[in-house]
Amino acid sequence: MQDPEFWHNKWAANQIGFHLEDVNPLLINYWPKTAPKRSDSVFVPLCGKSEDLVWLASKHDSIQGVELSQIAVRSFFAEHFYTPMVTTLNGQHELYQFDELSIFTGDVFTAPVEKADIIYDRAALIALPESMRSDYVELIKSKLTQSGRILLVTLDYPQQEMAGPPFSVPKSEVETLFSEYKITHLYRDEADESHPKRAKKGLSRFAEEVWLIEQQ
Repeated sequence: MQDPEFWHNKWAANQIGFHLEDVNPLLINYWPKTAPKRSDSVFVPLCGKSEDLVWLASKHDSIQGVELSQIAVRSFFAEHFYTPMVTTLNGQHELYQFDELSIFTGDVFTAPVEKADIIYDRAALIALPESMRSDYVELIKSKLTQSGRILLVTLDYPQQEMAGPPFSVPKSEVETLFSEYKITHLYRDEADESHPKRAKKGLSRFAEEVWLIEQQ
């Protein structure tokens, strides 16, 4: 992984600027593009304590998440007043279950996640350095059912202008990583100069993009 200590320290120090307090509007706007059915199972890699999990659980019967930080997972359940059933698995992972939600703590590469109909990746691919991204993408491809699809959110900015994470994953890289899939570019939000990321980090440009990735 991106050094696990890096993320454990972020959560321990509550340095979680990547955490959104509300459901991501991009999820609400573009989830219908996945043609979701209630019976579709959903996988959210590197899920943190995202409010998106609650929104997805209101629409689907089975949501799986994986999160490295136990602090994040415990916070998620505590903040929603959910009391999960906790099971220790093979010494490497714990599984927290409550109604439609099953969240594994530990490394996403070894978590025993079942295949899913839809994968929602808002903050996983862009959290990983370039050297790990192709292995990660192979992993999530292996977790898709035959008609599975991915809703992917990426960032595009000049990488040399800011050290990630979050990292820039431009269109050319998305197309290479998912070359055997049908890729639909759904949205690009080009930040103006007053956007906090540009103003604070001095970036010459910064954009958020949304992709629908489907089996051919």
